[in-house]
This record gives sequence, structure tokens and C-alpha cells, in this order.
Amino acid sequence: MLSQLSSAVRQYLLVTTNYWAFTLTDGALRMLVVLHFHQLGYSALEVAMLFLFYEFFGVVTNLFGGWLGSRWGLNRSMNIGLGLQVAALGMLLLPDGLLTVAWVMAAQALSGIAKDLNKMSAKSTIKLLVPDQQQGRLYKWVALLTGSKNALKGVGFFLGGVLLTWLGFQGAMLAMMLMLAMVWAVSLVYLTKETGRSRYKPKFSDLLSKSQPINVLSLARFLLFGARDVWFVVALPVFLASQLDWNHWQVGSFLAAWLIGYGFVQGGAPKLTRNADLSPRRQALAWGAALSLSPLLLSFALWQQWPVAASIMLGLGAFCVLFAVNSSLHSFLIVSYARNDGVSLDVGFYYMANAAGRLVGTVLSGWIYQSFGFIACLVVSTVLLGLSTLTMRYLPQREA
Repeated sequence: MLSQLSSAVRQYLLVTTNYWAFTLTDGALRMLVVLHFHQLGYSALEVAMLFLFYEFFGVVTNLFGGWLGSRWGLNRSMNIGLGLQVAALGMLLLPDGLLTVAWVMAAQALSGIAKDLNKMSAKSTIKLLVPDQQQGRLYKWVALLTGSKNALKGVGFFLGGVLLTWLGFQGAMLAMMLMLAMVWAVSLVYLTKETGRSRYKPKFSDLLSKSQPINVLSLARFLLFGARDVWFVVALPVFLASQLDWNHWQVGSFLAAWLIGYGFVQGGAPKLTRNADLSPRRQALAWGAALSLSPLLLSFALWQQWPVAASIMLGLGAFCVLFAVNSSLHSFLIVSYARNDGVSLDVGFYYMANAAGRLVGTVLSGWIYQSFGFIACLVVSTVLLGLSTLTMRYLPQREA
């Protein structure tokens, strides 16, 4: 069956499978760390600081990973990412008494490097598998990869909550490490060896030498994901556990359902944005403006002391749909505007901005929630989303 498919489709399926497997462990690991260390008595800010190196090294990895991918080939950068994630999971097998803050942050640093090597490699590879004149097909493939990844990250959230309940923290780490090691072995054998290697040897200075579209998209992405993580990544699960008295599997299941829905909407974004009268740039502006209102409305509902659980669910539902479409549009635009030769340089720079936004959002999430509360996190999110939408006004039209 697989032998009848084209070489490009087979590579796409292999890259997507790698991305899926990695994402399951990434989502589960995040939920496991948040819930386990909150249970051990860590404050919201202390939990956020556990992810500091995860996000920081994601920034560094995207900056240098794109350069390495263009010199070594995307197969190597993807396989290095899988191997590092296996090592990070192995580091967390120690008993609770030996899991110091420094050790957990070091493991999270490895995981952050692994995650962004894997993501940069997967999205850069798709650019090379689709002819440049087939932008519609490119949009669908990027949306499918990104949407399915986020749906599986939601499954990973659920998996993290369940594994923590059934196997404990160390048992969950062992199970995920063994599963990912098997995927890594298959990838080492079957992934095409020279995919993504640039015909020229990029200079180190090429890391920061970008065109206006790449810079605009990168700044918009930084603000977009900072706006999401400032209330979603730490503040929301801690709020659900401490204010609504939800247990581990309830928090994990709820956030998993949100991410799964987010992934499905993201995968179907090409259908939601197929208005032929609006360019992708104008689509991004319209959907970004709508997204900016959703956390503002949720903060108003909580300020007015409307039913908390119902407000959270409705607000998250609206944010889910709108953020998924915006993220999918942005992901397509960066792949579309990136150069064919040395694509990983542009994509890596863009996802460096993504990781920087997540880093800032994660730290702010813990600090603002602990100092000012959940509503303040939502207000800051609204401001960042408005700035992200305004930034997209400076994106030039792409020539056909």
C-alpha cells in the first residue's frame, strides 16, 4: 500500500508520524510537570520557572537549528530532536527526593531543544515537498500537520493526567521514554538522508539577516503566542485546580479536550478561510481582530462574577476556534514566504520568535497570576493580541 504512494507523500507521512509521537510525549510531559509539582507544594510562579529553560532553549534552538538544518539536512535535526527527548524523559526517572529544581530545569532544557528541532524540521520539510506554485496544497498540508499535532498534544495532556494517576510520575516517564525510543529507531532507518540540505553553505550572519515579511510574521507570532501562554499555560490549570477544586484527571481531560478541538479546527482552517475575495494577509487581520475580543469578554464575565465554570468553558471555546484559525494562517504564511533554498533558516527564525513569545508568556503567566489574579492574565492577553493583529498590517502582499 505504502509502496504505491509517491516519495513525497511517504516522506510526509513519516515526518508527520515522528511529529505526532513527539507531540504526545511533549503534551503529557508538560501536564505531568505542572500537576505533579503543584501537588508537591510549588507555587504558580515556581511551577512557571520550571519551564524557563524549556522555553529559553527553544528560542536558542530555533535560531541555530535552522542554520544547522540547512547545513546538515532536516533528517538529522529531526532525529537529534527525538533522541534528546528520550534523554530528557530518562532524566526525570529519579525519585521525587532527587528531582531538584535545577535537575528538572535541565531536563526541561533538553526537552525544549528537542521540541523545536522536531517542529522546525517537520515544517521546513513540507515546504520542500510541495511545488511553489501549489500554494493551496501547501496551506492544506501545513494545516493538517499543525492541526493534527495540536489535537495530539491535547491527547498528551489527557495522557499526562491519566498516567500520573495510574503509574505515578516516574512510571509515566518510563512508559513515554520506551514508546518514543521505538519511533526514533524507525526514523533513523527510513527518513530521507539529504532532505533540506541547502545547496549553498549559509553563513552564520544569515541567522539574523531577514526580509521584511519574515520579520513582520516573526513579531506577530511572538505576540500571538505570548498572548496565549500568559493565561493558558500555568495560570489556567492552577486556577482550575485551586479555585474550582478539580483533580488531576479533570484538569488534564479538560485541557486535552480544548487542545483536541483546537487541533481539529486548525486542520480545517483552509475551509474556514477560503473566501476568495480576501488575501491571506487580510484574512489574518480579520481573524486576529476577532481573537483579540475573546479573552476580554471572558475577563468581563469573571469580573461580573458570572458562573465561573460556564464562563471558562464558553470563553475557552471561542478562544479555541479563533486562535486555531489565526495560528494556522500564520503557519501557512511563514512557509509560503520562506525561501526554497535554506528554508529552515527562515522557518527557524520564525519559530525562535514563537518560542520567545512562549517564554515571556510562561513567566508572565506565573507572576501575574500569583500577584494580580486570573483576570489580569486575560487583560494582558488582550493587549498582546491587539498588538499582534496591528503588526500584520505591515506584511506586504506575496506575489503569485
